[in-house]
Amino acid sequence: MPDFNILTPDGWICGQLQHRGGRVTGIQGGSCDPLDNSLPYLLPGFIDLHVHGGGGRDIMQGVEGFATIARTHLRFGTTSMLATTMTAPAAEISQILEQLGGYCQQRAPGTARVLGVHLEGPYINPGKLGAQPNHAHAALLDEVEDYLRLAPIKVITIAPEISGHVDLIKTLSSSGVRLQIGHTLGSYEEGVNALDAGATSFTHLYNAMSPLHHREPGIVGAALAHARYAELIPDLLHVHPGAIRVALRSIPCLYCVTDSTAATGMPDGEYKLGSHTVTKCLGGVRLPDGTLAGSTLTMDQALRNLVNIGLPLAEASRRLSQFPADYLGIQDRGRLEAGAWADAVYLSRDLDVTAVMVEGETLELENA
Repeated sequence: MPDFNILTPDGWICGQLQHRGGRVTGIQGGSCDPLDNSLPYLLPGFIDLHVHGGGGRDIMQGVEGFATIARTHLRFGTTSMLATTMTAPAAEISQILEQLGGYCQQRAPGTARVLGVHLEGPYINPGKLGAQPNHAHAALLDEVEDYLRLAPIKVITIAPEISGHVDLIKTLSSSGVRLQIGHTLGSYEEGVNALDAGATSFTHLYNAMSPLHHREPGIVGAALAHARYAELIPDLLHVHPGAIRVALRSIPCLYCVTDSTAATGMPDGEYKLGSHTVTKCLGGVRLPDGTLAGSTLTMDQALRNLVNIGLPLAEASRRLSQFPADYLGIQDRGRLEAGAWADAVYLSRDLDVTAVMVEGETLELENA
């Protein structure tokens, strides 16, 4: 096997990754600068904290599609992910969470690890649904606690301006659940208040939230002025490259997600997104009225997009692996070092994925 430019927490090493039992045991080689050689790259596996679907299947369609979704995203370098739900009636959410609770306890061969759940709704503002179905309602602690018993919910998107939501943020923020501000018409002050109460991030920054205006800074202004973490969709369709640069200068640990749908990895056509039917065409996914409805972005394309707008490869990689892991409080993923899970992405010099390793299992790509 040839040597690789391996990205470690201490910088680039030219050499070989060593692993046993699914964990990295060491990295053999010496420090280097990839600009001085023509070797391929080995990066930490991508961690996507916002995945609705892929390979023609949607999370809300149930357990029969979970492996297809996790297998689809592994092909593009995602080694771990959060299954993301849509706003729906409580009984439907409960059914899906119960199925995800069982699925998260194991990993099928050839699939990405599903670390848990991102509950994106129903605790959002009905006036800022975006592509979410119209089943939004105010959060009730008893209901949330019922959901938490069904599945490992890691992230909950919440609109802070809804009555009772700031109190819920205070209650849940000490339990290990990350509360993210999103799908919101809240003011700057309400955003800052939510952060003070324990909210920790923003769901698809800029999208489905009150925008920045110089006299009304909105939720976007609260994020840019105060956030340490926020997720962003870098498909260059949801957010202009200039706005991405603004966020990069403002938010130290900005991390990237796909917000991917069933249409990811599939040809143009109609697909399900929760209870909606959406159409993939012209590189995006939309509702019949033209509203963007998630994306078809993959994490390897996110990496290339970040590099193409000027980020060094090492920084782009951190925003797809280390920062999402740090956000969830996970220290043994998102980095290549002894003791971490052997999750890695093999890339050509053109940043095309040639193979993916998840927990020591290597998937060679046929078209590499």
